[in-house]
Amino acid sequence: MTGASGGFGKLTVLSLLEKGHQVAATMRNPLGKNKKIATELKDAGAIIIEMDVTDTESVNSGVQQAIDALGGLDVVVNNAGRGVSGMQEHFTPEDFQQILDVNVIGVQRVNRAALPFLRKQGRGLLIHISSLLGRIALPFYGPYQSAKWAVEAMAENYRVELSGFGVQSTIIEPGGYPTSFMTNLMTPSDSNRNESYGDFMDVPAMAAAGFEEQLKNTPEQNPQKVADAVAHLIETPAKERPFRTTLWILWVGEMEFKTTMTSLNS
Repeated sequence: MTGASGGFGKLTVLSLLEKGHQVAATMRNPLGKNKKIATELKDAGAIIIEMDVTDTESVNSGVQQAIDALGGLDVVVNNAGRGVSGMQEHFTPEDFQQILDVNVIGVQRVNRAALPFLRKQGRGLLIHISSLLGRIALPFYGPYQSAKWAVEAMAENYRVELSGFGVQSTIIEPGGYPTSFMTNLMTPSDSNRNESYGDFMDVPAMAAAGFEEQLKNTPEQNPQKVADAVAHLIETPAKERPFRTTLWILWVGEMEFKTTMTSLNS
């Protein structure tokens, strides 16, 4: 499990442990800023492994540590990621590179490290935590949406290429949920173009504030649902396992646009 230090990651690790699964929880800085969470997960029964998904050596080492500690490997949950908020034009190429390195290339690093083992044993499951924004485009989330659309394509490719090796590739698409993910969004590095946008520059912050308020007033947007979806997917027999699981509610202004909590086989 990557990105286990907060948000969906922490909840998923705890949920899987409660169901009797062995879990290797990976995160950055388990002895530093994430020490409190690492200790909580370790006390609950998780194996804590330091891993930075933007570092290939760290990923290769971390995956091997997980295999050794668990005595094997059956499921990889690609959860690590970072969101954004702001005008797409104002994100520099370096900003885009950072987001893609975590959210897309990081997934590829982890999968590449795990797949030789999974293919050799003839079974396994890749779970990609995507997003509602991997299916539709909304303003002010540009780099994040680009990353999640790429992850969806990556998962689709793996679905076909690994089908003959007993390894399944799946996607879970959460909508917006009130987690720590929302408080750690990247904003654009370039502010030199703000003035040329005039009053429209106020819109991203207004939209973000409105979205956060909507989440607070919507009890059914409980992030535990995402953790439960991961556990359900893992425990579903391979032949019955859906490719895509969606968990989202979308509003446009004050109007509910679409509500869905379904599993799709295509």
